[in-house]
Amino acid sequence: MKHNFSDDYSEGAHPDILRYIVEHNSDQQAGYGKDEYCQLAAERIKKTFAVENADIHFLPNGTGCNVIGLKAMLQAYEGVISPTSGHVNAHETGALEAAGHKVIPVDSPDGKLTRELVDLALSGYEDEHTVLPRVVFLTQATERGTVYTKDELVEIIAHAKMKRLYAFLDGARLSMAIASKTANLTTRDMGGLGLDMFYIGGAKNGGLYGEALVIQNDRFKPFFRNIIKQRNGMMSKGRFLGQQFARFFDEDGLWLELARHANAMAERLNVGLKELGVEFDLAADANQLFPILDNGVIERLRRDYGFRNWERVGDDRTKIRLVCSWATPRSKVDAFLADVAQELTAR
Repeated sequence: MKHNFSDDYSEGAHPDILRYIVEHNSDQQAGYGKDEYCQLAAERIKKTFAVENADIHFLPNGTGCNVIGLKAMLQAYEGVISPTSGHVNAHETGALEAAGHKVIPVDSPDGKLTRELVDLALSGYEDEHTVLPRVVFLTQATERGTVYTKDELVEIIAHAKMKRLYAFLDGARLSMAIASKTANLTTRDMGGLGLDMFYIGGAKNGGLYGEALVIQNDRFKPFFRNIIKQRNGMMSKGRFLGQQFARFFDEDGLWLELARHANAMAERLNVGLKELGVEFDLAADANQLFPILDNGVIERLRRDYGFRNWERVGDDRTKIRLVCSWATPRSKVDAFLADVAQELTAR
């Protein structure tokens, strides 16, 4: 295979992350996230994201953040409003519902919630016989490759508050969203958006594994570690999570630097495909793009490249997903574009 564009976690970890772990491997530390590296990482996150009064917890993966965070926010009779494409609805094997809370999906072609879609979900509540919507689930960047602008986030979160809803943001690809030219969003903006909880992705941005969950609403801070433990999210060697995020948010800005590279490679791929006449129906705002190609072209490209079929577009074409990462070489992007050009010419 020439290159795998299936996702942004096929490669291992960035060398600087590995070096930092090795350099600090032999000293003895407290377990279960009470080590000095988790403390250092939390301090750096609070400063970087302007969330000085937040609680920071380090969890192994994004599904764990979603289930554990949302579990803390919901009463037994309450549910979560999510785009149909939202990870919590589409790609977590019903993890939140297995934990006792319904996802209330609303169709959104670009993967983003709007005030109107939130109101649509709220209109489905009747009385004690139906699940009460309580949390708005946002994803930045979305599973459709789009990003919310800062103004869109401010608007939807303010609307949620007006409707007495909480706001939770899945940030598995938050670095790519902030690095996006579309979002007009900075790390420091995150603390002022009004989010009750959000998490900061590491696994899809050059980490070994792990995410950092940020709790801004004081209501959900007490006994949160109890929920982490109960839901299998607490690691005895939590230091390895802390070390990664301490390195991500060191003064050289590694976390955003890696995202900028992923976005730049995706933009090069996006521009190149459009110049070849390839059709898109969604903006490629960050590091994921969804071109539409003839099925025959797709099958021939699959001999040399990894990618995912996303959805059928009529009988003869399919939308595929291409993802660039912190480690995607420019040469592989150019090779893919050259092979697509050859296939389109030979068609």
